[in-house]
Amino acid sequence: MARSNTIRVITADSNQMACRLLSEALSREPGLMVVGSATDYDALLRSSEAAKPDIALISATLPGGPLRSRSSLSQAQTPVPSCPWVLLLDESEPQIIVSAFRAGARGVFSRKETDIRLLAKCIRRVIEGQVWVDTQQMLYLLDELRGRGTQGVEAAGTPPKLTRREESVVKLVVQGLVNREIAEKLHLSEHTIKNYLFRIFDKLGVSNRVELALYAVARLNLGDEMAA
Repeated sequence: MARSNTIRVITADSNQMACRLLSEALSREPGLMVVGSATDYDALLRSSEAAKPDIALISATLPGGPLRSRSSLSQAQTPVPSCPWVLLLDESEPQIIVSAFRAGARGVFSRKETDIRLLAKCIRRVIEGQVWVDTQQMLYLLDELRGRGTQGVEAAGTPPKLTRREESVVKLVVQGLVNREIAEKLHLSEHTIKNYLFRIFDKLGVSNRVELALYAVARLNLGDEMAA
């Protein structure tokens, strides 16, 4: 039962002192429990496999990843396989933010925010299925989506037309629901929901749920459930 009420966090930073300070601060927040820490990517993967955390906080400066290096930000390593993760930023550089979400991050958090309660809120929102970005960071992501273009969107001037059922699926994705929960809400099978998502991705020219949620908020006026 404690597992369901307590969020298990793993931290990963470039040195032990940074990990310890972050872990101690998080441990004082209600409902959070730090279950491991790491100072390189391989150690993070091992610790994550052993501790089974609910979420990982990963510094952008962590040796080895999840972003390979500042000189090759477009190439991402395999993200932590066992849980959602948030990238901790020293600076909110647009390319780092874009690369983090491409690598699978569910949020980015600037260390310039010194209130640990805000980081705790970020953790809780991501666990609830939301994406955590501030307004400026979201603008970076939206600029990236616009820059890459989607199938005929910019040329036509209006977003592709979704069916009513497809709109319902997108709204539930924006709210953070997984396929099983969407299927239950709409009284459909998970397989049907997967097929809907494939069609929606193809129509809108997006490649994952994060991009879909961002696109929906910015272009389709289907909700504003994005965090922060």
